[in-house]
Amino acid sequence: MGLKEFLEVARGDRPADLLIANARLVNVCSGSVERVDLAIWEGTVIGWGDYRAQKTWDADGLYLIPGFIDGHVHLESSMVGLAEFAKAVLPRGTTSVVTDCHEIANVLGKEGIHYILNCARQIPLEVFVMLPSCVPATPMETTGARLDAEDLRELLGEDKVIGLGEMMNYPGVVNGLAEVLAKLEVAGELPVDGHAPLLSGKPLNAYIGAGITSDHECVGAEEAAEKLSKGMYLMIREGSTAKNLEGLLPAITAENSRRCFFVSDDRNPSDLLDEGHIDYILRKAVSLGLDGMTAVRMATLNAAERFRLLNLGALVPGRQADLVVVEDLRNFEAKRVMKKGVWVAEEGKLLLEKLAGAPALPSTVNIPWEKVRDIRIKAEGERIRAIGLVPEQIVTDSLVEEARVEDGWVVSDPERDLLKICVFERHKGTGNVGIGLVKGFGLTRGALASTVAHDSHNLIAVGVDDEEILFAVRAVEKMGGGQVVVEGERILAELPLPVAGLISDLPLEEVRDRVQNLKDAARSLGCGVGDPFMALSFMALPVIPELKITDRGLFDVSAFDFVSLFV
Repeated sequence: MGLKEFLEVARGDRPADLLIANARLVNVCSGSVERVDLAIWEGTVIGWGDYRAQKTWDADGLYLIPGFIDGHVHLESSMVGLAEFAKAVLPRGTTSVVTDCHEIANVLGKEGIHYILNCARQIPLEVFVMLPSCVPATPMETTGARLDAEDLRELLGEDKVIGLGEMMNYPGVVNGLAEVLAKLEVAGELPVDGHAPLLSGKPLNAYIGAGITSDHECVGAEEAAEKLSKGMYLMIREGSTAKNLEGLLPAITAENSRRCFFVSDDRNPSDLLDEGHIDYILRKAVSLGLDGMTAVRMATLNAAERFRLLNLGALVPGRQADLVVVEDLRNFEAKRVMKKGVWVAEEGKLLLEKLAGAPALPSTVNIPWEKVRDIRIKAEGERIRAIGLVPEQIVTDSLVEEARVEDGWVVSDPERDLLKICVFERHKGTGNVGIGLVKGFGLTRGALASTVAHDSHNLIAVGVDDEEILFAVRAVEKMGGGQVVVEGERILAELPLPVAGLISDLPLEEVRDRVQNLKDAARSLGCGVGDPFMALSFMALPVIPELKITDRGLFDVSAFDFVSLFV
C-alpha cells in the first residue's frame, strides 16, 4: 500500500475495496459506540463516512470490534500445530497472539524458535514472538538447548520478534546476575515481560527498574495494585490451569484499566473447543461485572499499545483491518472475523479451505539404552523421601515414608499410593535417569509416561511396576515423543507428540479426544487425579517447592540442593 493511493481513497477520490455499512463501531479510542459505514482498502481501515466501494456488506446493526489479541500464550501448550491452533481461535475473534516459545526452545533452542516463526508465516493468524529469556530454565536438570545473550541478539533481527519473554529468574535480576543482565541489555528498550509471583517492596522496585514492565503471575488484588502503581502492565490470566481473572478484577479501576490486558498463558484443546479463547475471557469478565468497553479495550488496544503494535488494536484510519463482528457486548460470539481486510471466518468456521502444513523437525527423543541402568532402588535405609502430590496445584509436599522393601530393593507400594517416578534424560544421550517415589496419583496398576515435563521436557514416567514403566517409556520413544497409559505390555491410550515431544500433527479435535482417552485410561487404573498428565508434567519442575525430581535426582527446592532418597 502506498501513501499516495491511501490518501486518494481517504479523500474519496477513488473507491475503497469494501464498505461495511450500517455497523455499530466499538471505538476503543473514544470509548463510544458509533453507527457508521466503515471503509477498508488494501487491508487497512480508511475511516467512516460517505465512501464509495467496490463491494458493500450490510452489517445490519451488528457491532464491529477490533480483532482480539492474546498478550501472552505458550502455543505449545495447546499440543497442536499453529495451523490447528489458528483454526480454533480465528473463528472466535482472536486475530493476533504474542507467544513466548519457552517450551520448544528448551528442547530445540534457536531451531525451535525458527520453527514457530516459519509456521506462523503460513497462517492468517498473526503471531508475534517474545524470545524466551530462560533457556535453560534451571541448572538442576539436563535441557535440550541453551540460549545466551548473543543467541538472543541474533534472533532479535527476525521479523515478528518483538521483545524478551517472561523473565522467570527474578532473583537473578534483583541480585544482578551477569548472564541475566546481559540478556536485558540485549533487549534494550524493547518490551520485556515479567514472571515474579508475590515479588514486592524493594526487590520489586529493582525488578521493574531493570526494564521488566509486565507480569502475568499476580494472584491477588493487593499484589496487582502494587505492580500497577509502580508502572507495570497487568496481564490478567485466565488459562486452563491458572485462573486469576476473578481474583484480579477488584484491582482494576477506571484510572488504571488502560494498563491491564487479557492473556491465556496456557489453553488446552478441550477448553479451546468447548469454551473458547479471548472471547471466553471477555464473556466471563463482563459476567463478573467488568464494563463492556473496558473489557474490549483490554482484549484489543491495551495489549497492542503494551507491545508497541501500533497498527493493531483499534478500528481507526490507517490501522490494520482486523475486526470481529458480534451481536452484543455480553456474549462476544463472533459472527464474522476479518484479518488484514479479508474475511477469514464466519459463524464459527474458517473460510480458508486448507492451511499450509508445518515443516519437518528431527526426533528429539534420544535415550541410549546401553547407558541406562535399571530403575531399581537398592534399599539403603527404612525411611525414604517421597514427593507429595497436592491436588490441582503445581507445588508439592516433601514426605517421609516407610519404604516397602523386597529382596533388598525398594518397590512401589500401591496399597499406600506410593509409586515409583522416573525422569529419563532425552536430549543429550547422557543416560541419566532420576528415580524416586511419589504419593497422590492413586494408580493400582499400570504406568503413565510423557515427554511434556516442565521446563526441560525430559521423559517422565510414573507407575506401579518397573517393567510397566519401561514399557511405557519405550512406547513414547517409539512415537518420537508423546503420552501413553499402559497396563502390562498393553497400550490403553496414546497421544503422539512428534514435534519436539510437545506438539501433535493431528487435528485439534482428535487431540482433544485422545487427551480425554488418556484421562479415562488412567482413571481405569485407579488414578484419581483430574488431569494426571498435567500433574505429572510439573513433578519435574525444580523451581516450584517443595520436592521435585529431575534426570539428575531428587531436588529439595527449599534447600536448593539435591537430596538422597533415604533419610
